[in-house]
Amino acid sequence: MEADALAGEPGGITRRAQLAGLRPTDGAGVLFSLHASDPATLTWLPGLDAVLGLPGASGKELCDRLTELLRPLTADLRRTPPGRDFELEQPQDGADGTPRRIRLRARTVGEQDHTTGLLGVASAVAETGTAKSALAELSDRYQLLMEQSPDAICVHSGGVVTYANQAALDLFAARAAHEVVSQEFASFVAAESAHLVENPSAEPSEAVLKRLDGSKFVAETVSVRTSDSNPPSFQVVIRDSTVKHAAAAAVRAQEALVTHVSDAIVTITGEGIVTGWNPAAETVYGWPSAEAIGRRVHEVLGIDPDPVAIRDGVAEQTHRGRDGSPRLVRVSATETETVDGFLLVCTDETARRRVEQHYATVVAALDEGVLVVGPTGLIQSANPSACRILGVPEAKLLGVPCTTLVLFDEDGNRIPDDELPTIHTRRTGITHNGLVVRLRRPDGRDVWVSLTSRLLDTDDPNGVSVVTSFTDITERRAISARLAHEATHDPLTRLANRTLVLDRLDRRDGTEPAAVLFLDLDKFKLINDSLGHPVGDQVLRIAGERLRRATGPDDVVGRLGGDEFVVVTSATTGQAQVGVFAAHLRSVLSEPVSVHGRQLHLDASMGIVLVEPDDRRSAEDLLRDADVAMYQAKSRGRGRFEFFDVALRERMQRRLRMEQDLRDAVHSGQLWPAYQPVVDLRTGEMVGVEALLRWTHPKHGAISPAEFIPLAEESELINVLGKYVLRDTTRELAALRTGRGLDLSLKVNLSVRQLDDPHLVPAVRDALATTGLPPGSLTLEVTESALMRDTSAAAEVLSALRSLGVLLAIDDFGTGYSSLAQLRRLTLDTLKIDRSFITGIAESRDAAAIVTSIIAMAHAVDLTVVAEGVETAEELALLRELGCDQAQGYHLGRPLAAAELFQ
Repeated sequence: MEADALAGEPGGITRRAQLAGLRPTDGAGVLFSLHASDPATLTWLPGLDAVLGLPGASGKELCDRLTELLRPLTADLRRTPPGRDFELEQPQDGADGTPRRIRLRARTVGEQDHTTGLLGVASAVAETGTAKSALAELSDRYQLLMEQSPDAICVHSGGVVTYANQAALDLFAARAAHEVVSQEFASFVAAESAHLVENPSAEPSEAVLKRLDGSKFVAETVSVRTSDSNPPSFQVVIRDSTVKHAAAAAVRAQEALVTHVSDAIVTITGEGIVTGWNPAAETVYGWPSAEAIGRRVHEVLGIDPDPVAIRDGVAEQTHRGRDGSPRLVRVSATETETVDGFLLVCTDETARRRVEQHYATVVAALDEGVLVVGPTGLIQSANPSACRILGVPEAKLLGVPCTTLVLFDEDGNRIPDDELPTIHTRRTGITHNGLVVRLRRPDGRDVWVSLTSRLLDTDDPNGVSVVTSFTDITERRAISARLAHEATHDPLTRLANRTLVLDRLDRRDGTEPAAVLFLDLDKFKLINDSLGHPVGDQVLRIAGERLRRATGPDDVVGRLGGDEFVVVTSATTGQAQVGVFAAHLRSVLSEPVSVHGRQLHLDASMGIVLVEPDDRRSAEDLLRDADVAMYQAKSRGRGRFEFFDVALRERMQRRLRMEQDLRDAVHSGQLWPAYQPVVDLRTGEMVGVEALLRWTHPKHGAISPAEFIPLAEESELINVLGKYVLRDTTRELAALRTGRGLDLSLKVNLSVRQLDDPHLVPAVRDALATTGLPPGSLTLEVTESALMRDTSAAAEVLSALRSLGVLLAIDDFGTGYSSLAQLRRLTLDTLKIDRSFITGIAESRDAAAIVTSIIAMAHAVDLTVVAEGVETAEELALLRELGCDQAQGYHLGRPLAAAELFQ
């Protein structure tokens, strides 16, 4: 052993000792290090001669003496795992012959399960009494031997473990001694090996033991009684049998391998006589073992395999089966040690070669390009489709670095060589699936491909050969791009559609203001209905093109559907600027449009939303608010623009809530009919009642008809309300006529939408039949403006109603610009003068003259005249003088429920 008192930096040993938790306890100890190399090296720090009582001794003397002291620890050092701590006291005579004791504290060091040496502290033990007895020294040595033993040793007394060496702690997977010591020994014994506790034996026997984590293992045990006390003590030596059992299993597996392996294994003598033939050989060659053994090898294999030539190597040969069929075989030959001969391992490659041929045929026929790139990055193979897609013949592809392929990502950036999919897969083993890249061919043409790269053999990542496959998706991508454009653009005008407009609004720069202009062409429906849809489509195309030309390159111009367009701009901000921009758009749209030889004039109503940088409204919210403002512009006379504000939104939201509430009111009893008396001016008696709908809202109370009737007209609820009023009022008045003998007529209003309802006539017929009200007692009133909208259609509906026997009246006369000739074609019974002509009639000669003319015209065609809105006695007296037949108004009676009116 080599010695070196100054080897290495002293501070290095000190730091290692501190990390291992080894420090001199009394300040007089000396650190030492033993490295179990060949030869072993023992080093120490200065002061060892004083500790050993050998002042001035040479390095060799100190090395020899320390080596002798450490011998109990180094005897079985390589079998002791690293991290094991030992403490030992050894006798030592000083230079003057004085006996002394040396205490050695050491720890095994190394890597993982391999111990490479010792690190420790040597210190002199102060003598406090007589020298230690030989028996005590023997006890110390025995305990050290037990601690160093590679076998697990436990001592138990009365069934309780009183001692366990470090090997036992390791075997039972204990982290500390207290997890084993003081525990019941039976807790470490499996139930099937209870005999180890109940009947301990000094003879070696196998037992199943348990670790602290509950796992079991098989061990060979010897139990020796160490005392005659009661209860007795036993020392149990435990040796893990796992390795022995594994070795036995390996032998059995080796024997089974020959029997069950898929390769044919044949043993032959040096003269070529078959001496061994496994079941796989029977399957491959068709010769039973009994017939093959004893024959010459060329008879059963079809050729002489020449084992001498291929000894310790591999050869590919064509053998023959018993039926003469060829077998493509990979053969390896090894000389046998027991007899003069060879062992042949024959792997039948026939099926694999057939599969490879089929695979090569399939790959060659694929439309998908396939490249195999070898470990050096060179292209090793390429199928015809790969050559076609890449535009390179096979001869110019093979052996070329894969980095010669120029690829770009979807953003147009060239992919660096070290990030090419093939290179990346070869470097990391990561598979790329369906990666879309653009490939630049040598002829300059770009091809889009969907590319996949993976290791050729995933079970052997060290092979790093990569197979790259790719499909030409250039045409598919072009189709997808076209479909994507069509999905986001209006097919008629080629402008952005609603989806794209919303997307652009969502992705707008939140730091800049913007404006959203919602446009609706005025009276476009008239163009569509009168000139046909082809003309209407052409007008929409022209309008879209004009808007596109009138806006900037960064503005978004879209068609939302029908005649609705939207413009989103960030170039014009501020209410005044946007107002000028909106007026410019209107002027562009209003230029004459020539379609099929016709000159048409367009105009638009616009709603504008100003978007501030901190505006958090969504794209849908912005369009909704712009639509609300556009609706406001429409309601104020069309051909204008309105800016959106919060108050406008609140009005519209109330309108929407009221519309929904009105739908609910139809079925929840909130609607009820009121009746306003109609008085005969000659007799002063009530001759009829006009049914008027009223709404008592559960939250807002009475809702004015001026608010909810227009809502019903716009939402087509008016048809539902009309049927409700007709059904309930006819039933109620029929009951009053029968129960009280009242000879009253019922007047019910019809809206414009009801005239278009094909169910109107059947509804009137059913109401009369169900309630029993005489048809002549029902008068249906239609406004003059509704009749003038389409006199032909109105005449047809009124004729059908007249056939039921009901009476017909024109309401609000004087507001719809009708003529007497038109009235004669409509077969009416009653004319109601609008309240605007009655109000102030007593003070206005002009109003009186107009009313006089209306009464005269009506009487000329046998119409009964009813004046609406009579508020004063003076108005009533004047109407009597003018010859008016009937009147109604607050002066004569307010609308009341039937129970109040007829109480």
